[in-house]
Order: sequence, then C-alpha cells, then structure tokens
Amino acid sequence: MTQQSQELTQEQKFEQMKEVLYAAVICDTLDELGYRNQAMREDINPISKDWVLVGRAKTVLAVDVYHESDNPYAKEIEAIDSVKPGEVLIGCTNESKRNGLWGELLSTASKMRGANGAIVDGLIRDTKKILELDFPVFATGTKPVDSRGRGMVIDYDCPVVCGGVSVLPGDIIFGDRDGVVVIPNALFDQVFELSMNKATRENSSRQELLDGKFLRDVYDKYGVL
Repeated sequence: MTQQSQELTQEQKFEQMKEVLYAAVICDTLDELGYRNQAMREDINPISKDWVLVGRAKTVLAVDVYHESDNPYAKEIEAIDSVKPGEVLIGCTNESKRNGLWGELLSTASKMRGANGAIVDGLIRDTKKILELDFPVFATGTKPVDSRGRGMVIDYDCPVVCGGVSVLPGDIIFGDRDGVVVIPNALFDQVFELSMNKATRENSSRQELLDGKFLRDVYDKYGVL
C-alpha cells in the first residue's frame, strides 16, 4: 500500500472511488484475489443510471408474512433510526415479490441519518419521490403496495445474502449502472489500492487505443483488457 493511500480516511477513499472507479474494475480486482462471487444478481439496478453508490453495509433482514400484526414496523423503525453516516442499507427480502419494502419515507429518514443509499434485493415504491430526494436506491423493480401484512423486518446488523452475495455488516458496497459489488471489509484497503492502479492502467490503455495503437501492443504494455 502506498504512503498516500495509508493517509486517506475511509470516507476520503469512498469519494475517490466514486470519482475514479467503476463496478467492473473492482470485480476484476476481486477476481485476481480469488473472490469471484462478489457481484450481486444482474436484476438489481439503480433507479437512476447516473447514481454511483459507495459505503459500509448496514444489513436489514425481512421476510414475507401473511397476516397483519399489531406492530409491524417496530424492527424496521429501529433499524433505520440506528443508521450511521456513510452506511448503505442492504435490504434482504429473500427476493420477495409481495410488496415494496423500501420507499420515500425510509429513504428520507436514512438520508437524514447520513446514509449513502440503499440496496434492496426486492421491490420498492415511491420512486418519483426518491429520485427527487437524490438518494441512491438499487432494487429489482417496483410495486406500490405497503409491507404491512405482506412483509416484515425481523433483524438488522446481521449476516445476510443479498442478490446472491453474502454480506456482513461493515462490508464495503460499490454500486453503479453496471451492478453492485460487495468488498469484504478485511480486503478493502488492498482492493482500493489495486483497483485504483488498474483504473489508471485502463485509462492509459484507452488513450493509446484511441491513438490507433494495436490492441495486442497495448495489452502487452499495460496487462488490462
């Protein structure tokens, strides 16, 4: 690790990642380190293609229910009120299609707590208001119905599987228009350093290709494709 990257705070690294990196280069780096199943399922997408999302995982676990309980939002409210700055809500619904787990009010409350965005492996609602709020949310689709009597948050800050990838609280989440990548927390500094280096080499490769150089020569020089 370079001296410069050692001196950066995690939040400063997040900002550099938003400016420089993209999901594909992070996936390539994780592949090289032997972590080949860190990209979430391809149907989890941002509702605005312009959004780039980076932060620490704040996991939330929900399940389908088939009755209206007396206090259906208790754990959900508890989870949102415990959000810390720089976190990304990871909504594990077990791929439910019964309701829109996430909406405008959860987005507003999370943003005011300092969250950077949310990833839901299910459906959401209130997308017009979420877009106006400019709070990055990724999901599989939309459905306008409420979770009451259809789904319920049962735990948070626990291990989950979201989009086919295991996520632990504190793992680093990166999402853009190509998809969502989970970086295990213990690997973050190494992945950051290697990904920034690879992105620099890809930029140099792109420029030489634009200058008319042959792909073989450029690949042999920079080793990226």
